[in-house]
Amino acid sequence: MGEAVQRRFLGVTAAVAALGLTATLSGCGAEGGDSGDVTLKFVAADYGTSAANTSETYWTDLARKFEAAHPGIKVDVHVYAWKDVDREVSEMVEQNKAPDIAQIGAYADYAKKDKLYTVDEMLAIRTQANFLPSLSDAGKVNGEQYGLPFIASTRLLFYNKKLFSAAGLEAPKTWADIQSGAARLKERGVRYPFALPLGPEESQAETLMWLLSGGGGYTDDVGSYDIDSPQNIATLTWLRDNLVGKGLTGPVAPGELDRAKAFEAFTRGQVGMLNGHPTLMEDAEKEGVEVGMVPLPGVDGPTRGSMGVADWMMGFKQNEHREEIGKFFDFAYNDENVLAFADEYDMLPVTDSASAAMEADERHKPLREFLAALPNSQFYPFAKTSWAQASEAIKASIGTAVEPDGSPELVLGQIAKKASRAEQAE
Repeated sequence: MGEAVQRRFLGVTAAVAALGLTATLSGCGAEGGDSGDVTLKFVAADYGTSAANTSETYWTDLARKFEAAHPGIKVDVHVYAWKDVDREVSEMVEQNKAPDIAQIGAYADYAKKDKLYTVDEMLAIRTQANFLPSLSDAGKVNGEQYGLPFIASTRLLFYNKKLFSAAGLEAPKTWADIQSGAARLKERGVRYPFALPLGPEESQAETLMWLLSGGGGYTDDVGSYDIDSPQNIATLTWLRDNLVGKGLTGPVAPGELDRAKAFEAFTRGQVGMLNGHPTLMEDAEKEGVEVGMVPLPGVDGPTRGSMGVADWMMGFKQNEHREEIGKFFDFAYNDENVLAFADEYDMLPVTDSASAAMEADERHKPLREFLAALPNSQFYPFAKTSWAQASEAIKASIGTAVEPDGSPELVLGQIAKKASRAEQAE
């Protein structure tokens, strides 16, 4: 959100405060306000890779600080692995034991079942106005925001500077640059000239990056599915004919190559180019790989918008703790807390003020290109409860579309039909 807009919101807040009405705008109300001590059940996903950096440490510390600043409110923290957390929350809701707050991967299904408070009902205006606009928009269902962006990441094209220098290559700007550069790297014996992970682990992300660079995407300008658009068919056809078909994607077929394996190969110096995120940058440099990063190349030049990924916070209505939930969110989203989590897990903050602080900090200079890409990033269609099924359909079959004898039109058409059927069932 622009500075002028934020000043306008803050000015409104100050004016209302002068009239003694800030409680209403801060999400305060009768619910839970005079009932004595309240315990908020908080469920979160674990971003850590071991017990040494589990997210439970962060959230437990934050909860204790919040409790010290807000006598009468306790926070009961439960952290689950990413592979389990969405299912755990779903089961809690089905058993009529919803948490008060969840930090998970999707919110739309709960919003459409009227399980969640809107952001307007919970947050102070200063907190709500501080979210990056593209992320606020991604948290809306039918024009109302239910999902609070928690943490984000963007993607850039990574290349191995040593391999590029040895081959006399410059950073790619177009698809043609990718194809010619990959051909040169293959001639020099690079194992994966361009790593293209379209395996089931996270192929919905790799696919979206390429679709955006070809002028397409999963949805059209009004948010309807547009999976088998002419632009998308043309993009996958180019990949099939100019990278996969020419043997430029390495020894593992894209449909069998998962993102984690591609990233591991990059850190070993076996990959010339791939699409990557901030965590890969740090992992590669630890292994002595000098990383170059550029915006995703497109047909005629760099892609204007990168792919963005976001995870979500939400407040459940069941226990009627709207006021206390709002206070917790206002506390959790102050700059100190947002930046601490982003620092720990090499992610990007989701607020204007924390983003500005990170950009100004020399310690975070390597992240500036990712930060610059975030405001214009395109996200998955989070507001669609059908997205989960559409995503699974992409993971299951998109790799076959770019096989040498594959049919992008047929595969995208089949995925589009599954997405359409899932949407009609919403």
